[in-house]
Amino acid sequence: MANTYTLIASNTLSTSAASVTFSAIPATYTDLVLRCSIRDNSASSFVANTFRLNNNSSAIYSYTNLTGNGTTANSGRGSGLTELYSLTGTTPAATANTFGNAELYIPNYTGTAKKVSSAYGVSENNATLSSIAAYAGLIDLTSAITSIQVIALPTYSFVSGSSFFLYGIKNS
Repeated sequence: MANTYTLIASNTLSTSAASVTFSAIPATYTDLVLRCSIRDNSASSFVANTFRLNNNSSAIYSYTNLTGNGTTANSGRGSGLTELYSLTGTTPAATANTFGNAELYIPNYTGTAKKVSSAYGVSENNATLSSIAAYAGLIDLTSAITSIQVIALPTYSFVSGSSFFLYGIKNS
């Protein structure tokens, strides 16, 4: 069980950005946790965000997901992807002053085996819509993770006030 969370880096946007990157991640922890409070500039109610590890855009990412919005539940799978598609429904787009929350967890990020991940995201629009998504991911990457990029879908940007916090976890 984790007993120490250490903030490695954080970024709160003062202007819009299409992506946020944490680089030079030290290899001194057991696991990584990325927590986000985000909103984008699209006109859609809910959109997806993606992750890229070590700036690798090869087809090494796969996921299985469950989503729900209070009315409908869905599940899906994807493989051979160039980004880790997770956190669908985490940006309450075009909803003033409302941010979705998301978390990405990567255990054993310095190991030499393929990487697994879990992610979840929640969002609402200050009215009648809400959304939740949970993802399990597999990344065909056997080197240590040294950077994580959070990417808004093409043509969109994260707005000012969106915040990102990367933590390292040390197990005893």
